[in-house]
Amino acid sequence: MSKTRRTARENRASAVPEATVARLPLYLRVLTTLGDEGVSTVSSDTLAAAAGVTPAKVRKGLSYLGSYGTRGVGYDVGVLLDRISARLGLTEDRAVMLVGVGNLGHALARYGGFPARGFRIVALVDADPSRAGEVVGGVGIRSVDELERLIEDFQVTIGVICTPAGAAQQVCDRLVAAGVTSILNFAPVVLAVPAGVDVRKVDLAVELQILSFHEARKRPAAGERVQPADLGTLPGGTDAVAGGVGVQGAGPDGAGGRTDGIVRMHRITAAPRREDSRPDEAPGAGTEITVPTRAPAGRGRGPGGVPSGAGAPAGTGSETS
Repeated sequence: MSKTRRTARENRASAVPEATVARLPLYLRVLTTLGDEGVSTVSSDTLAAAAGVTPAKVRKGLSYLGSYGTRGVGYDVGVLLDRISARLGLTEDRAVMLVGVGNLGHALARYGGFPARGFRIVALVDADPSRAGEVVGGVGIRSVDELERLIEDFQVTIGVICTPAGAAQQVCDRLVAAGVTSILNFAPVVLAVPAGVDVRKVDLAVELQILSFHEARKRPAAGERVQPADLGTLPGGTDAVAGGVGVQGAGPDGAGGRTDGIVRMHRITAAPRREDSRPDEAPGAGTEITVPTRAPAGRGRGPGGVPSGAGAPAGTGSETS
């Protein structure tokens, strides 16, 4: 390969888009599993399925790393593992400080998966003096007053904030002033940082709200209008829907039954049943029916199944306009 062509590839590999960087850990997880299973090659289709993108995007993304698969064969798992690990900086040991050892901080401190991925939690810091000396995940909790000294002693490169929202910005400022340039923020607040400092925010409430949005899309919205059924065909004791409000059908305690609740006034255009058609009308002609606001006490349903209107002779159908 010529020097010019090699330089062009290196320049291309140095500018990896953020979207591609976000997918690299997903590829790495698949590759690690395949490597443990003794699989030597992987296709772009397999990686695409894991990341939820197209194979073409996988191939383009990996080309930024200078990795090009073999047509009909795929990518070498071992080589790709090394390249992605190197690009993510996982070939180096990262010292991590966790500030705020509450319930979430405890869980993170005790998680055993970080060391295998190149992250060592070397310091736990908390503002509660009574917590000092407590050991979590093999690391002792220290006072927040020692934050700057611990960063220098352990050469901390990544800070994890698990404090309440009110204290997060102050903790962030101290981390940055002490030389930490990468921060993972679990506090429910947006942090202000200077240029050159990278912050990744993890907000569990936001993630749940996003899931709630997708759940809401799977069901009709509250108050959504449902197409009224032909009320005259409902059996006794069933509920119809008129304007979004339930109407109790004829019950066994008397002819015609009764209605409960307020029914919104609206107009429905429905084709009458054959027995409602007069001899001089063509069958199927539309009949406009007005549903009353409240059914008068003691009134039943007419032949059309709609509550009889005020002043209508007993036994007649709906009031027609």
